[in-house]
Amino acid sequence: MFLNTKDVIIASACVLMALVFVGIIASRVGKKELRLRLSALASRLGDDPGVSERESLDRVLSRLEIATDHAAQAVGDASADAIRLRRTIDRLPQGVLVADEQGDIIFRNVSAVELLGSSHSDAIATQAVEELLYGGLEKGGSSERVLDLFGPPRRALSLKCISVDDGQRALGVVVVVDDITELRRLEEIRRDFVANVSHELKTPMGALGLLAETLNQETDVEIAQRLANRIQQEAFRASRIIDDLLDLSRIEASESPSKERVSVALIAAESLERVRQLAEKNEIKIEVIEPVSDVYVIGDRHQLVSTINNLLENAIKYSDPGKKVTLRYFKQDNNVKISVEDEGLGIPNKDLDRIFERFYRVDHGRSRATGGTGLGLSIVRHVMANHQGSVDVESQEGVGSTFIVTLPVASEVGQVIVSNEY
Repeated sequence: MFLNTKDVIIASACVLMALVFVGIIASRVGKKELRLRLSALASRLGDDPGVSERESLDRVLSRLEIATDHAAQAVGDASADAIRLRRTIDRLPQGVLVADEQGDIIFRNVSAVELLGSSHSDAIATQAVEELLYGGLEKGGSSERVLDLFGPPRRALSLKCISVDDGQRALGVVVVVDDITELRRLEEIRRDFVANVSHELKTPMGALGLLAETLNQETDVEIAQRLANRIQQEAFRASRIIDDLLDLSRIEASESPSKERVSVALIAAESLERVRQLAEKNEIKIEVIEPVSDVYVIGDRHQLVSTINNLLENAIKYSDPGKKVTLRYFKQDNNVKISVEDEGLGIPNKDLDRIFERFYRVDHGRSRATGGTGLGLSIVRHVMANHQGSVDVESQEGVGSTFIVTLPVASEVGQVIVSNEY
């Protein structure tokens, strides 16, 4: 299965040696016996017309040469097939290990080396592979095992062992190793998402039921009015969650958003208009720093406006009255950078890696009070993924946070900076 050019060289060398020593053999044995022995050798190499005592020595040598050429060609073809097979297996994303009937590993592909280490340095992985190999040799059939490696980096590997035989005896064992780390992560995200959606919708829906029941029994007009206002607020909150979920679903499904040349100034203006009322209510001043000449990006205007709107809305909600939020955008090399900077609470270092997860909140109490859904930053991340962009965050507790969106630029523009206030 795993032949190489070495086999061809050996076979050719044997043939040359046979031909070189024909003269020597001929001097020591009779021609008749030599013809018979060379004819038998040709037959063993695949040429089998039958042994003839009358056949000339030249004819026998000719048949031997032809049979040797065919054998060398067969070995060469087998070697080429083996090399092709080896290269193909090396291209597989799964790791493949092959052991002989004694349990000794005779082949491992590139992925197996990367997943398990070239020397099986990881003791847990080594033990798991050895157990599968010996179990496959002793019991036959196939078996599976999931291996958790705590790293770093943390990984989950699926190992499947398959015994190989010819119907009578064991020939060896094949172990296939698959990295299921990403599948595990996606499964955890799915479970968390279902749990979080249930929890987030349960709160306003439970409040709606309780408020409606109380309102049904209330006779005081003033109290009834307050209850009706609360019902309206909770209904709006539930509606916001559903709207954000629908937006997120549409954005995730739209891996190739509509592509149009969009002015960043237009994106900024629409986003500012959406949060103007919220900024006035929370007594937050918004400063805009923009280049003299406009910059452009390629993408879906509605998704990009949603991105900047979510960043501005978060910055306003997590800032105290009297603070300032700064929206800045400019061209840098072949990219456009849009940053939203606040003077708010800041984000603890332990939470920085998780803030883009759905429904993840740094300050649950403040989120409840501001009516956030916990989906805004998740929407931002997905929009950037759809637009071949990125989003980064810099934050310090008690000082504030800066979110930076980077998008490919659509055209050349000026970079002189001016400042306006909204």
